[in-house]
Amino acid sequence: MKRKLTRKFATMLATTIIVFFAIALDLIASQGVDSSPGSDSLDLSEATGVDYSDLPSSLSFTARDGSELAYRRYESARQTNRILILVHGSAWHGMQFHAMAGELAARGVATVIAPDMRGHGAKPARRGDVDHSDQLEDDMSDLIDYLSQGVSEPEIILGGHSSGGGFVVRFAGGVHAAKADAFILLAPFFKYNAPTTRENSGGWARPATRRIIGLAMLNMVGITALNHLEVIGFAMPQFVLSSPYGYTATRRYTYRMTSAFAPRADYEGDLAAIDKPLLVVAGDRDEAFIAEQFEPVISAQTKTGVYHVLPGVSHMGVLYGPDVLPIVEGWLGRLSL
Repeated sequence: MKRKLTRKFATMLATTIIVFFAIALDLIASQGVDSSPGSDSLDLSEATGVDYSDLPSSLSFTARDGSELAYRRYESARQTNRILILVHGSAWHGMQFHAMAGELAARGVATVIAPDMRGHGAKPARRGDVDHSDQLEDDMSDLIDYLSQGVSEPEIILGGHSSGGGFVVRFAGGVHAAKADAFILLAPFFKYNAPTTRENSGGWARPATRRIIGLAMLNMVGITALNHLEVIGFAMPQFVLSSPYGYTATRRYTYRMTSAFAPRADYEGDLAAIDKPLLVVAGDRDEAFIAEQFEPVISAQTKTGVYHVLPGVSHMGVLYGPDVLPIVEGWLGRLSL
């Protein structure tokens, strides 16, 4: 009798495992990624009015795995030990901060650094991909160490926009958090179902939901071999893709890049880890996020934040509009680290 029950249990277990993997693989295979040009998501027109004629040359640093990663440096107009690192949003690269970084540096606020995160920019080794979900945090740690060389008591402020803001939250909740002294979030992404997020980020993000679910199932049991598969596309407008910089767009992310360039699934836990000065800025016409929700969501986890909602400002307008610069400059001027 016991042998029959054991055989029956083994058969049921084997069947369950087979069905589990069959469902996961079917979900993964059943859906591709849509990265066709879009025109009804984010208003990117403000970026076209930026003068890039004085764009600094791209520099590089060596990450721990030997990769050469690109960044641009905007030297402060006055001597300072303050370094502001600004992390770009999804699909683009550090050039998006050119106007803001140049103005802040010219005002002597800080030396501003605009990196192209691994997998992004003009010539990434693998566009839209990383080796593992912690790699961008490791890269940022290496960049901070590199920039700090020869600087007496460097003050590191880490800021980011959209997905870059989400990455800043991830960094603040991770093992390298102590390397940053303060944080800036510009219309940050937390999670697809966070109270701050509009559906599919207002149409900008096109997740392959079935594929994501299937890969998540495999990752639950420790199988990561398919994490290189693409799972999300972005509705980049054709006018950007047809521009001289269109070839630098990163229109699709793999599963592991999607994980690396966002807070952990428990984004509240990452937010709760922030025990240093925090500035949060968003516009009330943000197409991707609900600006009024940032303060209640973040302040429920940490009490270090200062919040600004800019009237009439869009998702990209928070980078290019005139209202944000005095806020960042004033906050940094009052910062005591």
